[in-house]
Amino acid sequence: MTIGIVSTGIYIPTDVMTAEEIAFRSKLPIEVVKNKMGISKKPIPGKDDHTVAMGIWAAEKALQKGNVDPKSIDLIIYIGEEHKEYPLWTAAIKIQEELGAFHAWGFDVALRCGTTIMAMKVAKSMMLADPAIQTVLLAGGYRNSDFIDYTNDRTRFMFNLGAGGAAMILKRDYEKNTVLETDIITDGSFSEDVLVPVGGTKQPLSPEHLENGLYRLDVMDPEGMKARLEQKSMDNFLKVVRNALLKSGYSDNDIDYLAILHMKRSAHDYVLGELGLNTEQSIYLSDYGHVGQMDQIISLELAEKSGKIKSGDIVVLVSAGIGYAWGAIVIKWGMEGRNI
Repeated sequence: MTIGIVSTGIYIPTDVMTAEEIAFRSKLPIEVVKNKMGISKKPIPGKDDHTVAMGIWAAEKALQKGNVDPKSIDLIIYIGEEHKEYPLWTAAIKIQEELGAFHAWGFDVALRCGTTIMAMKVAKSMMLADPAIQTVLLAGGYRNSDFIDYTNDRTRFMFNLGAGGAAMILKRDYEKNTVLETDIITDGSFSEDVLVPVGGTKQPLSPEHLENGLYRLDVMDPEGMKARLEQKSMDNFLKVVRNALLKSGYSDNDIDYLAILHMKRSAHDYVLGELGLNTEQSIYLSDYGHVGQMDQIISLELAEKSGKIKSGDIVVLVSAGIGYAWGAIVIKWGMEGRNI
């Protein structure tokens, strides 16, 4: 039995923040923003670009592109962020209503920037286990750029956060773009290193918090996190890629395209180098920044449109998310996949 990707869709806001604006707000040299952080510009949300709405618009594009009737969808998994239109709200059910997917049921999942890869694994497992689930829609949006204070040097590595929506349709017994195996690592020792310190049950939001800007993302122990993370991050990045490939019957040498999240240029180049890939085998998202867990679908769409992937290619999607989580999933693009 195979699980294949029928289509994807993305929504990118028209409003942008340029490298020059980031440099101005953060007081960083423009060369640091452009060359080290690897940002030329990034999409930011317009007035109506709400998190779930962007996921719905991306889903509509995926449905149209794949010629899929919304009423044929059996399950909707929301892959967007917790930061959305309302604080306590099941987004998948709203997506179901707006798309007219009246035969579906839905739920939300979250693993920060690792959510898409985790959700693909969950969807595939559910489809293999339950023959009633034939078609699954993954959809969501991201605008965590709302939480960035450009004067806070502790969060400099998140100045690339952008906004957008993405969607993917998976189908049982669809023998193209076959979803193979996944590998995910989580490390809870980083679970309270990067967070919004107020607004939860520990510190309910107060006027003082708002006045002092404490409702934004912050890093509790930047030096400690950096020291601990540097030991693990790149190793785990490569480990999940190689483990997912191994489970799928492949190795580094078989990778044709790597759909990787946006991160600083040196880290991007390091991963490509370690996997023996050249710059043409990936797309550096310098015009998008880091749109969270949407990065992999954005990269996949851009690669498909630019002809960087072709039938028979081995494509790997890879992510890393605060918390900390690393994940990779392998896709055999285009041609009929092998039985699983």
